[in-house]
Amino acid sequence: MRVKRRIWATAAVATTAVAGVLVFEGVTGTSHVPDDAGPSSGPARTEVHHSALKVSKDGTSASLRRSGTDPFSMLGVTWTDPSAKITGTVEARTRALPSGDWSAWLPIDTEVDGRTEAGRTGTRGTTEPRWVGLSDGVEVRVSSGGGTSAGLPAGLRLDTVDPGRVGSEPAAYAVDATDEPSAEPTDPTSDPAVPSTEPSESAGGETTGPATETPTPGTTADPSTTADPGTSPSAPTESPSATVTAEPTATLPPPLPSTAPKPPIVSRAEWNADESLDDESPDYMDTVKAVFVHHTAQTNAYSCADSAAIVRGLHAYHVQSNGWKDLGYNFLVDKCGTVFEGRKGGVDRAVLGAHTYGFNRETAGIAVIGLYTDSAAATAATTAVARVAAWKLGQYGVSPSSTTTLTAGATGTNYAGTRFTAGTAYTFGRISGHRDGYNTECPGTKLYAQLPTIRGYAAGPVTGLAVTSVTGAALSGTTYYTKADITVGWSATTPAVFVTKYELLVDGKPVAATTGSATSARTALAAGSHTVQVRATHQSGKTSVSAAATVVADRTAPVFSTKPNLALRTGTVNTAAVPLTLKWKASDAVQLRDVRLSAPVAKTYGPTTTSASHTAKSAVATTWKMTAYDRAGNSLAASVAGTPVILQESSATKSGSWTTKSSSSYLGGRSYSSGTKNAALTWTFTGRSAAWVVSRASTSGQAYVYVDGVKAATVDLKSSTTAYRQAIWTKSWSASAKHTVKIVVVGTSGRPTLTTDGLVYLK
Repeated sequence: MRVKRRIWATAAVATTAVAGVLVFEGVTGTSHVPDDAGPSSGPARTEVHHSALKVSKDGTSASLRRSGTDPFSMLGVTWTDPSAKITGTVEARTRALPSGDWSAWLPIDTEVDGRTEAGRTGTRGTTEPRWVGLSDGVEVRVSSGGGTSAGLPAGLRLDTVDPGRVGSEPAAYAVDATDEPSAEPTDPTSDPAVPSTEPSESAGGETTGPATETPTPGTTADPSTTADPGTSPSAPTESPSATVTAEPTATLPPPLPSTAPKPPIVSRAEWNADESLDDESPDYMDTVKAVFVHHTAQTNAYSCADSAAIVRGLHAYHVQSNGWKDLGYNFLVDKCGTVFEGRKGGVDRAVLGAHTYGFNRETAGIAVIGLYTDSAAATAATTAVARVAAWKLGQYGVSPSSTTTLTAGATGTNYAGTRFTAGTAYTFGRISGHRDGYNTECPGTKLYAQLPTIRGYAAGPVTGLAVTSVTGAALSGTTYYTKADITVGWSATTPAVFVTKYELLVDGKPVAATTGSATSARTALAAGSHTVQVRATHQSGKTSVSAAATVVADRTAPVFSTKPNLALRTGTVNTAAVPLTLKWKASDAVQLRDVRLSAPVAKTYGPTTTSASHTAKSAVATTWKMTAYDRAGNSLAASVAGTPVILQESSATKSGSWTTKSSSSYLGGRSYSSGTKNAALTWTFTGRSAAWVVSRASTSGQAYVYVDGVKAATVDLKSSTTAYRQAIWTKSWSASAKHTVKIVVVGTSGRPTLTTDGLVYLK
């Protein structure tokens, strides 16, 4: 006979270290329904398995080793008396499916108060549940801690939770096999690492006999627990004033509108809640005055695709391990920003939850899935928390940034040491942390430090608003200049989902409006100086305005008050490089940026520069092109052309005695030299600038220079070093015309001789 049976397998990634295994997921910051969620799939069947721990003879430690468990993904330790505490440590390690690898020892938080849903029969003390990923083996160790005389609480057991999956299969998927050996031992005693017997809990808290692992799908209380801890002196209940009577849903008034938009929320049907766990009607309150923020599941190493399964696991753990009527939190948020409906009764109703012992009344609980003691929550998660808080508080017309008073339903102490007395009113922020109402580190030090940011997101106004760019304009100092339309960009630290609209303001008046998701807007400016700002409207109606940016609109081009012109200058002359000076003067009605030379070479000059030294080839006509730019980008072009011409000394009209000298150092290889007083050379040309070219030495003499028959200068050629082809004297005119330049030997005493290499003129 062929027998079919199921072999457990999975495609999930299980936790394998204290910090877990990082799993990639798409973090978009927007709410979504996880892949395994959807009402069309129907509820997932969840199971919780209970295994008693073996307590040491001295009662200070307990342990469990079981290698062959049914598949599970969440675990926690529970005990009989909900008012009792484990003052030491609880640790577990698990065997992952399908790898078979054992994780490191994982700490389990013991700060939960089992009396959170006080007054219920069958509630138990519990640790926080911990998500471990798909596993089929577990080992647990519990210690009461050094110096503890009370020992461990009675009735210790391990609860492992299979959150199921959508459809007919549990979290692990099943494949059929025929006549194959079982993939895992069905008898835990077959594993040599597992004790042959396990302890069971007796009425007196002793441990006797073997224990059996009991699945309890669909039940709401531990069958071994019958006493009502709420009646025990050691387990104070919330004050009678906190008692709420359930109303039939049909008699409920319509949901209240809110001053804030309702965020997307994954319904219980969509996360496939196992509604068979809950056979009681929800309890309703008259108002929600505050929300408490929590963290849960004790790991950040989960995929957001598993979030629905984690919520189902928490649901099962709260009902079948804690003994509560339903999931304790009103809302849950994963690290990707997805919001899940928690306790049933309607997300838009004031449903009484079980989340903050002593302060469940008139509050709602929002739990962020993860551990935020050392790591901050992602912006997507804090944004989602703020959206839920703003919407829920907005139903009752209160600001998330304000404070309120809550009446303590039980006597206790919070994390800061404040002591509460049942029946006394205390002040709380509208958005508070679990630790504000109870002595726990929850929601974790890092997430608690993010509560001011969450309040700011929820209450407004938009913060961190600033103009970040002005496209189409140039920035100079702190002022932008433009000649056309501009696009103003901005940023804000408040997420866009809280912003109703942005407005672009010019001189204090709106000129453009955008959605809250926009980051820029375009506008045209009239000529002149303007202040440009961005105004943001928060969903609360509060507005904020950015600092102003100064933008000058200028559509008038610069001018050349002195058009570009050329003149010969002193320096060494070569046929390929005749020294000359390019001159100009530009100005602008607003602010000149620069003047750029584009030909025959590229140069950029500052707004105050009016001349530059260059060289040009002789006998070659060259055009010098310049453009003046203002800060707005307006421009004006201008140009000037010139041709340097070299006149050899031999082309001059001579008088007196002159001697020809030959050397490659001279222009054209030759020069004239004379020491005869009044010996002269005269050149005639048509041009607008002239330069006399000479050779110089320490023995060189002097010459008179006459221009158009008038003495213009006395030039001394003496130099401490020998130099050839030196333009030593220049003269320029405003326009090109016919001119004569005559040099006359002075006959200087002791050094009468001078050597001339010719004349250069510019035409």
